[in-house]
Amino acid sequence: MSEKQRTLAKEISLNGKGLHTGISVTITFKPAPANHGYKFCRVDLPGKPIIDALAENVADTSRGTTLFQNNASVATIEHVLAALHGLMIDNAFIELNGPEAPIMGGSSFAFVKAIKETGIIELKEERNYFTVKQKIVFSDEEHGIDLIVYPDDHLSINVLIDYNSKILGNQYAILDSIDDFEEEISKSRTFVFFHELEPLHKMGLIKGGEIDNAIVILEKEVEQSEIDRIAKLLNRPGISTHTAGILNNIELRYPNEPARHKLLDIMGDLALVGHPIKGKVVATRPGHYANTRLAKLMRQEMKKELSKKDIPVYDPSIPPVLTLEDIKKRLPHRYPFLLVDKVISLDENTVVGIKNVTYNEPFFQGHFPDEPIMPGVLLVEALAQAGGLLVLNNIDEPEKYSTYFLKIDKLKFKHKVVPGDTIILKMELIEPLRRGIVAMYGQAYVGNTLVVEGEMVAQIIKNK
Repeated sequence: MSEKQRTLAKEISLNGKGLHTGISVTITFKPAPANHGYKFCRVDLPGKPIIDALAENVADTSRGTTLFQNNASVATIEHVLAALHGLMIDNAFIELNGPEAPIMGGSSFAFVKAIKETGIIELKEERNYFTVKQKIVFSDEEHGIDLIVYPDDHLSINVLIDYNSKILGNQYAILDSIDDFEEEISKSRTFVFFHELEPLHKMGLIKGGEIDNAIVILEKEVEQSEIDRIAKLLNRPGISTHTAGILNNIELRYPNEPARHKLLDIMGDLALVGHPIKGKVVATRPGHYANTRLAKLMRQEMKKELSKKDIPVYDPSIPPVLTLEDIKKRLPHRYPFLLVDKVISLDENTVVGIKNVTYNEPFFQGHFPDEPIMPGVLLVEALAQAGGLLVLNNIDEPEKYSTYFLKIDKLKFKHKVVPGDTIILKMELIEPLRRGIVAMYGQAYVGNTLVVEGEMVAQIIKNK
């Protein structure tokens, strides 16, 4: 049976302080139409800029997940998104009158409770899942971090945390069904080690931290005078207990509440994939950076799947967007190494170029005399040149810059190219241009036949 997309029955607002800024903020959840996804709106800024809750808009993950788009940012949004994701709400418009979502008890439960009291309605359109078809991995060997998502017919998440802490030890948390999110995960609060409090304060963070919205872990006993000093520094009177363990003897809601909170964070960060997920996530020592990197990898796979369904069509009777002379003004390549004859489509995210292959190509003399086949390395070069045209199209004065490719990954050759073939070169951004670095996914077709595909990372450098 098909599932329908869902949204809120009506709007609802909550008030609270941001964990790090300490700024009082109102967050308002509003219903949204089908295929809208999650969008944040900074109503306190001129023009009320909108920020799409997508992995490519992640700007910072140091002590929470921050998104940036349209010259505006919104911080610590993971608990908000976890609530929506965990309640299987596909579409919501979220207004904020400040830079950071309210901490609201340090978990997702306040948001979950408010949304359920408001009501959830089904829309007519069917839910669009991202179904994992092959293993996707993010690893950081230096820090012992591994996040893997495997194919499955529903979302499940397994988490292992290990902070070399005698108090926490190794903790596991499991979510076998998203239906269990509210009771098993949403109430789990964020946590911090006592020795982190002063450094965080000096960084200008945790201004909205309270004893009741975070679990403070005291790894070892310290003198009461040290606890009093930190309490005064943070303007948090009443911290008296100094037994190693949970500061102030706050009662844990679950024996493994820290691990469950890390699972909650994964739920929020994976909402940035933009679609509900069918896959099994296994996470060892996860954090916001690793979570959002995995979300980016999943979005890349999703874009590639969509791209494969959208094979470009070449009609020679339609005038090109860029002629050969136009291309020569943008690329430094010349005979015999200019491998894009014209561009038939070009926008901010995608380029489609054409390479006509004839027997007169010089490389056919040696590759191979009795069986002429276009070298795979030149197919990749043709895609790279098309990608260069795409990237240079997004900057001012493109003639003053050159594109240098830094990395080629997941390259697959599917079919040989021979004299008489017309190659359709398609390059698509999978991450936006940042600090002169851009990632693209490329495909080359002959007719409807895919001949090569792969991912490329390039750098834009100004010519001397």
